[in-house]
Amino acid sequence: MERTSKEIHWADLAAENLIKNNDKDSYVCASGITPSGTVHIGNFREVITTDLVVKALKDKGKDVRFIYSWDDYDVFRKVPKNMPKQEILTQYLRKPIVDTPDTFGCHNSYAEHHEKEFENSLPSVGIKPEFIHQAKKYRNCDYAEGIKLALQNRRNIMNILDKYREEPLESDWYPASIFCEKCNRDETKITDYDNDYSVSYKCGLCNHEDSFDIRKKGIIKLVWRVDWPYRWNYEKVDFEPGGKDHSTVGGSFDTAKDIVKIYSWQAPLYVMYDFISIKGKGGKISSSSGNVITLNDVLEVYEPEIVRWLFASTRPNTEFAISFDLDVLNIYEEFDKNERIYFNKEDVSKMSEDLVEKEKRMYELSCMKLPKSLPIQPPIRHLINLIQVHEFDLSKVHDYFKDAMHNEFDKSRIINRTKCIANWLEKYSPDEFKFRINSESPKINLDDNEKKAVRLLIDVLESKKLSDEELHNEFYNIMKESSLEIKGFFNLIYRILISKERGPKLASFINIIGPKRVVNLLKNY
Repeated sequence: MERTSKEIHWADLAAENLIKNNDKDSYVCASGITPSGTVHIGNFREVITTDLVVKALKDKGKDVRFIYSWDDYDVFRKVPKNMPKQEILTQYLRKPIVDTPDTFGCHNSYAEHHEKEFENSLPSVGIKPEFIHQAKKYRNCDYAEGIKLALQNRRNIMNILDKYREEPLESDWYPASIFCEKCNRDETKITDYDNDYSVSYKCGLCNHEDSFDIRKKGIIKLVWRVDWPYRWNYEKVDFEPGGKDHSTVGGSFDTAKDIVKIYSWQAPLYVMYDFISIKGKGGKISSSSGNVITLNDVLEVYEPEIVRWLFASTRPNTEFAISFDLDVLNIYEEFDKNERIYFNKEDVSKMSEDLVEKEKRMYELSCMKLPKSLPIQPPIRHLINLIQVHEFDLSKVHDYFKDAMHNEFDKSRIINRTKCIANWLEKYSPDEFKFRINSESPKINLDDNEKKAVRLLIDVLESKKLSDEELHNEFYNIMKESSLEIKGFFNLIYRILISKERGPKLASFINIIGPKRVVNLLKNY
């Protein structure tokens, strides 16, 4: 039976549509951004959307060229609030981003700083596109023929754009901007065009005037709404996603799919992706406002496969939030469940066959390299306890699992997960999850019943090694003999161990700490 679009993963559906519309051996998939500030996790949604389609195409035996364009020849419009030395950056407004200095002092330019930061993070999640720098392409005059065709067809382009504008473009409008050769700003106006390769302009800031051949001077740039469709033609793009802001009626995609016809090409298969927010922070993430969470920030808390899974398990046109609160624990548990489904280690009797297959496909797309068998899945809440019992000595946590690790993948899982949960504990977890084992018995006044309960617990712990369940059952015997209520008993032991009235599940907590260490804290009462 042929599956419907609702029963197939969206990335596979996109790949199938590409092949159905134009079956060939090789495809070009594209994405890109202007490095106007920190490249944040919202921007990452574009590149991961493309990567998932790339993976789907490769799984169908196709060759894929995955290109990522840095629009670093765009003008520097606004200084983001999270950038250092704002007064220096302000001096470069209206100049190309590629010519703006890196005020962090570690790269050749402002653009390169943000590009490299993002580029260096992508291999961690298995993404390795071919990077194209538009400043180099424009300054090499590689786009001269495309610019010429746009200038010659400026009236046609104006008509396309005017269909969606309240006020029509002025009659002397051109589909390109020029960076003044004297002051390097784009506050220029094209004053003449010979319908071939010669363009004249005047700068509105320094009054510099000049004429030049667009094949010889790379100071002219197509405006965004023309630049985008031209590059579809230049790179022969078959697939490219776009943000919600580009996908509105009359938005840049609407106009681009008409403008691209000037170049005798067609718009690529297009997928709209929605915005991402951060749980607890409203609104769209914005580079210009400095309100950003990067891929590296997310990787501090989530394993790489889980980062991919967050996107693979969500349709691109659905808005969702990246969580750093208690949802982190649920997300890990949901991912582990998805992993067990893939390896047929989860009860799926209440799931349809199609849903099971879709779950398995989500897992495949989330993995950079598929493990051969079900990897070790250290429970998150257990890790939270282990990390703090061992006072963030992660090597001791690794040793705890050494007998359960069967291969390099297991070892990597333990190391990554332990590090991520330790980061979450230190930076984001609520106080009720945090504790520190007392180094000595706290000064607490106990009544006779409480003292009896403590002595009985010592006897139990010193008698023999008990499982979590066996120890938990012993608690009720102790409470009965000491005439303590459930809440009173548990609160008492938590106060002695961690100076808090609540804590992790007590039986397993005592076994993690070690009965001997617990007895040392109890025996002073």
